[in-house]
Amino acid sequence: MSEALQAIVVQELDPLELELFQLRSGGTKSRPVLDVRIERRDGEKVTVDDCAKASRAIEARLDADSSIAARYVLEVSSPGVERPLRNAGDWRRFVGRDAVISTDAGPGVGRFESQDIRIAGVEGDADDEIIVVEDAGGQAHRVPLAAIRKARLAFNWKR
Repeated sequence: MSEALQAIVVQELDPLELELFQLRSGGTKSRPVLDVRIERRDGEKVTVDDCAKASRAIEARLDADSSIAARYVLEVSSPGVERPLRNAGDWRRFVGRDAVISTDAGPGVGRFESQDIRIAGVEGDADDEIIVVEDAGGQAHRVPLAAIRKARLAFNWKR
């Protein structure tokens, strides 16, 4: 992804109190698709109004910039209910929520994959964080953040 494009998006989101979560591009050279995922700085859920404001601001800036194809598609949305967990801040923010993780270093077996866990907390210092999760039986497991290959929030349809 172009650093210049990312800088444009970040600059337009900043005054709206929004942050860029993810920026992806696709489509074709003549009709690029820009997929912008946003978060609110206050930690609240992203609303349709937030997406509309972000879309209008980004679109106005892109339309003024000749480096983007004249016919592009801009999609602005939240990261979703099953959003990825990418850093310690994400894990702290969602303590108490269900998650799905896959890691190479797990509780006593060297590999840990689970779809039925709850985020219990984050321990340790920066760059050495330990994610604490509880399984369905209430047993705590400690997994180094650096060992987690993939993680996301899990939406439980039964609740």
